[in-house]
Amino acid sequence: MTPLKPVGPGARVALGLAFFVLFLAAWALATFGGYVSPTFLADPATMLREGWNLLAQHGFLKDILITIWRVFGGFVLAAAIGIPLGMAMGAYKPVEAFFEPFISFSRYLPASAFIPLLILWAGTGEAQKLLVIFVGSFFQIVLMVAIAVGNTRRDLVEAAYTLGASDRAIVTRVLLPASAPEIAEISRLVLGWAWTYVIVAELKARDLGDLGRRCRQPHARDDGDRKSVG
Repeated sequence: MTPLKPVGPGARVALGLAFFVLFLAAWALATFGGYVSPTFLADPATMLREGWNLLAQHGFLKDILITIWRVFGGFVLAAAIGIPLGMAMGAYKPVEAFFEPFISFSRYLPASAFIPLLILWAGTGEAQKLLVIFVGSFFQIVLMVAIAVGNTRRDLVEAAYTLGASDRAIVTRVLLPASAPEIAEISRLVLGWAWTYVIVAELKARDLGDLGRRCRQPHARDDGDRKSVG
């Protein structure tokens, strides 16, 4: 192997598949070979059987869809408010000076720290779960978008001013297009983080109908197979 040498598309796919094959082989060896107790890790065949059983008989698909709705609902709400605010902070320094201290402080607080307040304000229903994901995603999006917009090449801005662009046109026709790819990457990254926040939101909840419930029930019954699926 040569450092930094690109890998061809075929080799990349083959290497990616090879990892999963080796992973499944190691998993099967550890479980079928008796090296790991079924209490701690079910074997692949049992996992498939219990997963199908959950889907076919226990409404697991509905639970999955409810959790997906919560993740995307909270994330879309955070992005709809956070991206415009982040762009305003990146483009206008007074706006950044006004919001940045509070948002920088809040972004380092764990989403779970807001749960008592969110339960007090929104109860224990659907709104509370969406707000946990919103809080966990919003502050991250705002600061990362502000940095992306603020790092736009100055020569592009100066060239646009030379050609007679207005301040509004600088934002809409220079800053936004130049930072759009990075904003898309930021959104993809924060959406991944939102899946960690939904685990917190659902594990704290007491209602039915989500993946958090599926994760809690096997622990209550000491059901090792479904515990692994969850």
